[in-house]
Amino acid sequence: MSVILCGYHNMGCMALKVLTRLGINIPAVFTHLDDPHENRWFDSLGELAKRLDIPVYYPDDINSGPWPDMIKGLGPDLLLSCYFRQMIKEDILSAARIAAVNLHGSLLPRYRGRCPVNWQILNGETRGGVTLHHMVKQADAGDIVAQYAVDIDDRDTALSLFIKLEHAAARILEQYIPKLLDGTAPRVPQDQSKATYFGGRRPEDGRIDWSMGVRPIYNLIRAVTWPYPGAYGFLDGRRLMIWEAEPAGIEKDTGLTPGTVVSLGNDRLVQTGSGLLRLLKVSRESYPQANDGLPHQILKGGEVLG
Repeated sequence: MSVILCGYHNMGCMALKVLTRLGINIPAVFTHLDDPHENRWFDSLGELAKRLDIPVYYPDDINSGPWPDMIKGLGPDLLLSCYFRQMIKEDILSAARIAAVNLHGSLLPRYRGRCPVNWQILNGETRGGVTLHHMVKQADAGDIVAQYAVDIDDRDTALSLFIKLEHAAARILEQYIPKLLDGTAPRVPQDQSKATYFGGRRPEDGRIDWSMGVRPIYNLIRAVTWPYPGAYGFLDGRRLMIWEAEPAGIEKDTGLTPGTVVSLGNDRLVQTGSGLLRLLKVSRESYPQANDGLPHQILKGGEVLG
């Protein structure tokens, strides 16, 4: 039995390790060249495949050039996609003798599309998970093989949730890849009426609207904090990054304009549209070191984050 892996990121590395532990033949790995302008905090699938002496390829477009014919020639029993950044078209999907499946970072049919981990934090979800599903023409719409749910804690960030999902994904692959290969895996159609879809996110989407309530702002901060680009406001015309914060538990109307910084002892609080947000870690432009505290010289009571 053979499995071709199309992947990237830590999820792709995790999938390759699972396939290797299962003793499955992996004739090829398809992945992406690293973007020198991207904050690459994750492991390299290409480097891992090379260490394991598995042929690795970096197609600009897997659906064109020599790649479709090459994949058909390899005759895989299974095609597995894990955080691969290109939509794989039906011409390649049909090359898999048994199935072509994808690992997605949500409990489908909810949170189809891009950045599901970040969106779940942003929307204040308390339950998330991963889904192994068949790939079809429409993104994330194929029949479900298996799902594992995880709790999303109120202090989870996108990174801590991602780590939880990695562990859940490893369990799914270890249990259900063998079932797919021997024909015993379940296949359950998605309830299309419950589908939700979210698009990609850009660094500028991290700008805080201080007129929003304290909870939505808190969720935005933990959804995009390091290693993602971060949430921000402006002070004296300069961008101020807010990497960690928490609701202050003070929701009475202060009469202050949203975005106003309030100094209470050693605390630096910001008035939101409903309630005060306590700032715990901020910086100018770049991420501070782990032991950095709040640079008090930046913020003073009465100043405004625009």
